[in-house]
Amino acid sequence: MAARRAYLDYNASAPLLPAAREAMLAALDIAANASSVHAEGRAARRIVEVARRAVAALVNGAPEHVVFTSGATEAATTLLTPDWQMGRAPLRMGRLYVCEADHPCVLGGGRFPAEKVTRIGVDADGVVRLKALAAALAGHDKAEGLPLVAIHAANNETGVIQPLEKIARIVKDAGGVLVLDAVQAAGRISLDIAAGYADYLILSSHKIGGPQGAGAIVAAADLMMPKPLVRGGGQEKGHRGGTENLAAIAGFGAAAKAAAAGLADIAAVRARRDEIEATVLALVPDAEIFGKRAERLANTTFFAIPAMKAETAQIAFDLAGIALSAGSACSSGRVGPSHVLEAMGHENAGALRVSIGAATGAEDLELFRQALARIAAHHAGRDKAA
Repeated sequence: MAARRAYLDYNASAPLLPAAREAMLAALDIAANASSVHAEGRAARRIVEVARRAVAALVNGAPEHVVFTSGATEAATTLLTPDWQMGRAPLRMGRLYVCEADHPCVLGGGRFPAEKVTRIGVDADGVVRLKALAAALAGHDKAEGLPLVAIHAANNETGVIQPLEKIARIVKDAGGVLVLDAVQAAGRISLDIAAGYADYLILSSHKIGGPQGAGAIVAAADLMMPKPLVRGGGQEKGHRGGTENLAAIAGFGAAAKAAAAGLADIAAVRARRDEIEATVLALVPDAEIFGKRAERLANTTFFAIPAMKAETAQIAFDLAGIALSAGSACSSGRVGPSHVLEAMGHENAGALRVSIGAATGAEDLELFRQALARIAAHHAGRDKAA
């Protein structure tokens, strides 16, 4: 195995930032419950609220509208439910509308029964079919309750960014509620929940350089909220029970602050991503880069080497010292056909995802180039022998 390794899998989990690590270590020195009223408890509470302000600022939200969770999957499951409240009055969501290319935690429908979930397709570029969404919402039976729409802001595999304002307009015209899975978008594109294109955002700490095990729901307002998934002692204003994970939340807040500042470095990240794609096409001219005609995250490329299984290529890259993914890393290590590519019309297709960050440097890109050159040459030799 290679002595030096290049980590090119930020969409699976970004490396822990030094600032996040420092914040976590400082929080671990506070031996108190953030709900306690004594001095130590108030010190813990201050850490939570500082983090809450940082997470809110990342998406231009209000701190009081941030609910901390154990991660994005819990946040999605909390929001994707038929049972909501408007103040103290019950409110019903009649049907859930999701995108065929959504992350599994959204695609699964949360707490909705399967028969109450409608899937909306995407085009060949991975962009949600707006006319299909509008038609589905036009046919929504309002007697069942409001339509709830949940769509990813940016795809975790292809990096394709959805047309958020157009989606919002369609949902609002239909009287619906819009949840945006912003897990991959946060810190990579500018997000502004105050702009009115989303009612709720889902965020994840470890995608932006914070620790695993922390996430958040950010609401545009707090009048309408889902019935809690986790009930307990009334933490998070009753929206999520359980003692707050102080260290993880502290790290999340530090990472959110860094991510907001890091938006200024996106052009440099894009230049490195473009260099990676140029390398791929130079060494494998018939490689296919998925979603390249659509607007994409600056840090993500998703490509296939013709006639080569993605899992085979992933293992070869790993042995060469390159950490990347064959699609999503959220299936307990299983590698198989990408449901995102299938939704885009690529049957039984597999691909490799390279996702980078501000810390990705020239040496990482050179290691990738060397590895791909060896893999491509070996693959070409096998094809000739066959």
